[in-house]
Amino acid sequence: MMVKNLQDVTTLHNVVKMPWFGLGVYKVEDGDEVMDSVKAALKNGYRSIDTAAFYDNEEGVGTAIKESGVPREEIFITTKVWNADQGYDSTLAAFEKSMKKLDIDYLDLYLIHWPVKGKYKETWKALETLYKEGRVRAIGVSNFNIHHLEDVMIDAEIKPMVNQVEYHPRLTQEELHEFCKKNNIQLEAWSPLMRGQLADNETLQEMAKKYNKSTFQVILRWDLQNEVVTIPKSIKEHRIIENADIFDFELTEDEMDKISALNENTRVGADPDNFDF
Repeated sequence: MMVKNLQDVTTLHNVVKMPWFGLGVYKVEDGDEVMDSVKAALKNGYRSIDTAAFYDNEEGVGTAIKESGVPREEIFITTKVWNADQGYDSTLAAFEKSMKKLDIDYLDLYLIHWPVKGKYKETWKALETLYKEGRVRAIGVSNFNIHHLEDVMIDAEIKPMVNQVEYHPRLTQEELHEFCKKNNIQLEAWSPLMRGQLADNETLQEMAKKYNKSTFQVILRWDLQNEVVTIPKSIKEHRIIENADIFDFELTEDEMDKISALNENTRVGADPDNFDF
């Protein structure tokens, strides 16, 4: 598997094609900030945008997509149902709200944001309904551990197509990744750059020097070579361009292993087995 460019796609288990690389907009302010960020990404060849109801910027994302001049069908849009809206009916209502804000007729990928105990299975049923109605091209989850996935899959008619989790060289989630591969669930990374905490890592700096890249570019390349979809966020156009400039070099197997060996099971976000929001 060699990802050759920014428009390259992975094929989900329902044969929908999803770009390997995209823009995340977590903590990007609605209005000009998110609009500029999304437009810069689309202008520079990105074709996947990842937002969520909780980010409170779906409106700006929708406007930017409209104003970008890129045809809607060329863009892969992801949003997520927030924890407070989980449950069957409330998820369907939350979906309508997101669609209104994004101002689109269909969604490419809808995710359950966190595995809220006692609720995520009902929420999943709602996602299956939306999928069967053709409102969403693919459905998935976010922040699900193996036992959450198993629990959903016991009763699911449709298994998740994607699991978006915290993933970076300090949290390589290898067992989870293996499980997802075995079950044909595409793993996707949020916070792939560990919020900048790996910038000074010597192992990564060495490789960066060798390839004349930044440590961040090395990490994002590692993601793709591990067959993990990745969505780094940035609001600066030069950084958006730089993040995507990772298709002209390839890490060796040894380098891949060295990066994976940096794992410490360290999280910058909440633990899916222990969160209270």
